[in-house]
Amino acid sequence: MMKYLKLIRLPNLLIVALVMYSMRLCIIQPLLQFKYSRIFDYSFTLQFSSFYFFLFVLSIVFLAAAGYVINDYFDRRIDLINRPDSVVVGKSVDRRYAMVIHTTLNFAAIAIGVYLSVKTHIYIVALEYFVITGLFWFYSTTYKRQFLVGNILVSLMTAVAPLQVVLFDIALLNRHYAQILHQYNTNFYLILNWILCFAFFAFITNLIREIVKDCEDYDGDKSYKRKTVPIVWGRKIAKIIVVVLSLITAAALIYVYIKYLNDTITFWYFLITLIIPLFYINFRTIKAKNKKDYHFISQFLKLIMFAGVMYSFVARYIMMNL
Repeated sequence: MMKYLKLIRLPNLLIVALVMYSMRLCIIQPLLQFKYSRIFDYSFTLQFSSFYFFLFVLSIVFLAAAGYVINDYFDRRIDLINRPDSVVVGKSVDRRYAMVIHTTLNFAAIAIGVYLSVKTHIYIVALEYFVITGLFWFYSTTYKRQFLVGNILVSLMTAVAPLQVVLFDIALLNRHYAQILHQYNTNFYLILNWILCFAFFAFITNLIREIVKDCEDYDGDKSYKRKTVPIVWGRKIAKIIVVVLSLITAAALIYVYIKYLNDTITFWYFLITLIIPLFYINFRTIKAKNKKDYHFISQFLKLIMFAGVMYSFVARYIMMNL
């Protein structure tokens, strides 16, 4: 059983589920309850049922798991060089079984997506499942080997997790409260803006981590003639890009805080868990010399990304106690 859990990256899948639930329960729900309801003196509630949302999260988790499996399937040989201890496909799990698992997970995800689309009459979502499945396949077979394309694509797919939440929720809210929204000449853009901020953070921090991982996997990628940033432009340029993107992330956090938040709790949370760690990452990146150094940076970036997700709980607390 453990080999299959390792294959589908169970910890990563739990993070995907956490992201989606935190966006819904810590951002969307309190905004409806403590912002919109107070401003317009009307009780706004979520219209996408908890059971349907569970199915929705499960389907996205299935898609992500299928993506991990197909990526390991096609990266087996290069992973034997870059990280031999983590290789599962072809060692503890037969390649044919891996493909069966990939196909089954995709089928289950698409089936759930189509079911939810029919139930909610939001049919465009069903199409999205086919698109995501195709993107994961082509990422593993083609895009990952193209300069920067793979890095940007996988970062966009990471940003999709928080954005997925608004697909059903905002569509159903707009449908149910259309008359109220028209009466008050308002919309749910505030919710969308909050989610977009989390999505942007997920995108840019994951992009930083992808470039760091390419530095870590330099030897194996070079052996198979992959066109990664450190191979095409060199590790020094890759380091500069990591530093610049980290500074952009820190600057974006400071801008959002000054422009929209301005509370003491957020100030200390951003400073201690996000901004100072980002500067620390820059220091370690500049000093990095070997695979071990880049692996540490990659793992530390995971903690920063997790801290970004956890801010949603802080935001809920702040909204509930204003």
